Amino acid sequence: MFQVRLHGRGGQGVVTAAEMLSIAGFSEGKHAQAFPSFGSERTGAPVVSFCRLDDKEVRRREPILEPDCLIIQDPTLFHALDVFQGLKPDGYVLINSTKDWHELGIADKVDHLPDGHVVGINASALAKEHVGRPVPNAALLGGFAAITEEIHIGAVEKAINTKFGGKIAAGNVAAARAAYEAALEGMVEHA
Repeated sequence: MFQVRLHGRGGQGVVTAAEMLSIAGFSEGKHAQAFPSFGSERTGAPVVSFCRLDDKEVRRREPILEPDCLIIQDPTLFHALDVFQGLKPDGYVLINSTKDWHELGIADKVDHLPDGHVVGINASALAKEHVGRPVPNAALLGGFAAITEEIHIGAVEKAINTKFGGKIAAGNVAAARAAYEAALEGMVEHA
């Protein structure tokens, strides 16, 4: 089972990202489960969402305490929460930022991870460019496909087209594709 924990703030599409990730998993014949966890339902409040992907039925329902991958949609959360709690020693981290790990204050949290397992991309900028709004969720799913290879970019595109329609879908697909390419480059740069 591959477990993903997504961290962000209300309004960034954290819950939708987990839903689309599960749709992408389903489209590739996997069993998937997605669910959110949040207290205050207001824009800007911290939000956590979860997704499990497996080749067999997913029966677990509790929050993910030991993720295989973290997707961080808002790096300001590094100073508010311990988003790295429980991350597996060979886990993946995808961050919506292109700042250096030292500048973000997380070098001590990620230096032990294998090469290519920690990647930063400016998903908000890609979303703004392609969708017109800095909502990083769909773009980060493209990055997830690149760094983990748990799902393919085609499945991400299919999930986006399932969730959205028209120009919104087309823009999000373009942002996800751009993030996929940026993540592949980032795996080399930060390795």
